[in-house]
Order: sequence, then structure tokens, then C-alpha cells
Amino acid sequence: MPADNLLDRARRGDLSAFNALVEEHQSIVFNVCLRMLGNRAAAEDAAQDAFVSAWRHLGSMRGEVFRPWLLRIASNACTDELRRRSRRPAASLEVSMEEGMPDPADGEPLPEASVLTAELRGGIEAALRGLPEEQRLAVVLCDVQGLEYEEIAQVTRSNVGTVKSRLSRGRARLREILLSKPELLPDQFRPRSEERT
Repeated sequence: MPADNLLDRARRGDLSAFNALVEEHQSIVFNVCLRMLGNRAAAEDAAQDAFVSAWRHLGSMRGEVFRPWLLRIASNACTDELRRRSRRPAASLEVSMEEGMPDPADGEPLPEASVLTAELRGGIEAALRGLPEEQRLAVVLCDVQGLEYEEIAQVTRSNVGTVKSRLSRGRARLREILLSKPELLPDQFRPRSEERT
């Protein structure tokens, strides 16, 4: 069933149509929340909050494309969670331990390769969490989720030039952070000793 038809039905109060939209978009919403928050449980909560909010506000959606509209709601849910975190005195041990845990491996790679991949993934995720929120969202939407500049501009309610600027600064900062830890990088990406300052 076409997404536009589902959206029209959902806007008229059809919960089954909305549930089909949730199934269609739950992966991207969860992945954006996970990359923004760095914690699986918090990402699940933010994604759920985003879908509940979308259902409640579907009637107020006017002339917008559903995916950017939904991702804007999800990014706002992440912003709310990050603000709540900043008011808390310290992160729990459970959260800090989970953030360093790699996703389970799909195949049977060599143990050393698995460790190196997990360390690189952890380093990239830590570097992402070190970016300012606007840059992190732009990098996640573009480089992780593959959205076009125009769609990112819709999600962030900014112009394409601002999106490009945030991406450029975010990517430069990620590169700087990762190059400061060359031991995490595969050999072909490690700077030669004379390039390091």
C-alpha cells in the first residue's frame, strides 16, 4: 500500500494505517535516536516517544513530507533526553558500560579483527557523541542514514547551506578526533608519523 494512502488513512484516525507507517519507519527512527543518544534503552524510549507524539499530532501536519516530519519529532525527543541528562549529576555505570559494548558480530571473524572493529566502532560513536548536537544530527542523517541535504534541511528546519556547513564542521571535528587516536584506525587510514603534529 502506498505511503501516501497510509498517511491519509492514519490522519483520519486509522490506527492500523499508522502502525504500518511505524513499521516502515521504525528502523531509521531508532537508528537516529541511537546515534544521537549512544544508549540502546534511551534510544528505544526516544523512538517510542516520537511515535506517540507523531500519532497525537498527525492531524496538525500540514503539507509536510512524513519522514522528515517524523525525524524532526525524533530529534526533538533526543534533544529532550539530552537536556534531562545534563541536569542529572552523573551517568550510571550501566549506561557507560553499555555505550562501550559492540553489537554482536554477524559472522565468525578472527578474534583480533572483532576486537579492532569493536574498538573502531566505539571510537566513532564516542567521537559522534563529542560533536555539538546540530552537527551530530546532520552527520547521522547524512552519513549514517543516507538522507539528502534537502531532506535534512526539512528535518532540522534549516536551509541547505546550514546543513552543508554543519556537515562540514562535524566531519572535520570527527576526523580530528579520530586522527588523535590513530591506534583505533585501520593501517591505511593511520597518519604517517611525519604527518602527526
